[in-house]
Amino acid sequence: MAADMFDLTGKVAVITGGSRGLGKAMALAFAERGADVLITSRKIDNCEAVAEQVRARGRAALAYACHVGRWDELPGLVDTAYAHFAKVDILVNNAGLSPLYPSLDEISEELFDKVIALNLKGPFRLSALFGKRMVAAGSGSIINISSIAAVTPSPSAEPYGAAKAGLNAITRSFSYALGPAVRVNSIMAGPFLTDIATAWDMDAFTQRAKTGIPLQRGGQPEEIVGAALYLASDASSYTTGSIMTVDGGCAGNRTLE
Repeated sequence: MAADMFDLTGKVAVITGGSRGLGKAMALAFAERGADVLITSRKIDNCEAVAEQVRARGRAALAYACHVGRWDELPGLVDTAYAHFAKVDILVNNAGLSPLYPSLDEISEELFDKVIALNLKGPFRLSALFGKRMVAAGSGSIINISSIAAVTPSPSAEPYGAAKAGLNAITRSFSYALGPAVRVNSIMAGPFLTDIATAWDMDAFTQRAKTGIPLQRGGQPEEIVGAALYLASDASSYTTGSIMTVDGGCAGNRTLE
């Protein structure tokens, strides 16, 4: 009975940033639980590679190229999803980025706007567009992938932290705006060892993790899956407006990336 609560058979999920890292892990996990999946990111070839893996699991998949930070591209994503699948039950706002910069005073307006656009403006708009249709259909689940940078000092990631703090804020707000039909929740992720970790000094990270993370390590992409399945499925039928931390216990400590 408990396993059935996490069943996604007959559901359709849209996952932004779904071609790699946490997005890919969620796309494949949702497919294994019975969902059809639209995978979107900027590069269609990467999306199609994940779509093929979804199809190999016996589910329908669609690859779609979209820059989530560009407001004018988002209605096309929404329309395509509904034209292809006829409905959308789950939206995962996962796409994000945090470019490096030499110092705070050297952050350009272009860089700042790019970070806000992808991490906050895009999820806001997609939640509004998909949310309206979900409300009309009578149900839906929106999952925002946030970061502990929203609540933790974030040297070298200040614009990113500000954007993710905004994402946490709209999670709460949208849960009221779209309720009771649509649930809106956030996963506040800690340091995960996705492809972004290739830019880290892993020796230094491993050393800091021993004292700064109770589990003493970074997360693997597959370790986001349990929380995502919970929020996507009927298991979380009485959960909305929540900010779920999945970070190995390090929220509140200095950033470890």
